[in-house]
Amino acid sequence: MIAGDGNGARKWITLSSRKVYECNVFSVFEQQSQGPDGRIGHFSVMEAKDWAVIVPYVQTGQGTSFLMVRQYRHGADVVSLEFPGGVIEPGEEPAHAAARELAEETGWVSERILHAGTVFPNPAVQDNHFHIFVALGPKPQVDRNLDANEIIDAHLVPADEVRRRMGEGELQHALMVAALHLADRLVASLGPQP
Repeated sequence: MIAGDGNGARKWITLSSRKVYECNVFSVFEQQSQGPDGRIGHFSVMEAKDWAVIVPYVQTGQGTSFLMVRQYRHGADVVSLEFPGGVIEPGEEPAHAAARELAEETGWVSERILHAGTVFPNPAVQDNHFHIFVALGPKPQVDRNLDANEIIDAHLVPADEVRRRMGEGELQHALMVAALHLADRLVASLGPQP
């Protein structure tokens, strides 16, 4: 058991909220909330759409590879090697979004897509979820369909290399670390694959 002061963290109550900024990917709200002990605090909260990512396991003659995408990330000003993924559209199921992103970004399709987990990207300031899926046995079947501002290259990368390098160089995206961990945990629980 973890020691504490006996009061434990409890939910705060939002007293007021006002939108102070909006763009195509998120909105920022300034809110005033009251803590369980009566104190009043001011907080910034980002509302964003949920995201989905898919970790495609591809069996090759050299063993298991991951189908990954390389793209420029404006926030960090880096080229990043990631699993395919993106925003879940309104009314879209997370599994469908993951399958759609796989097809759009790589041209590959999988008939076996499994949910590996859902996490909060940053619950301190963001309200959205990050849904992680696994694609088993994907195959190249369709033409890629990239968004207007996407410049993406798809690559097969040996799974052991990704695991060894995760957290370094092009593999520093924190959400990809979470995706790899939850995907590998799920696949390990399935036992040997045919």
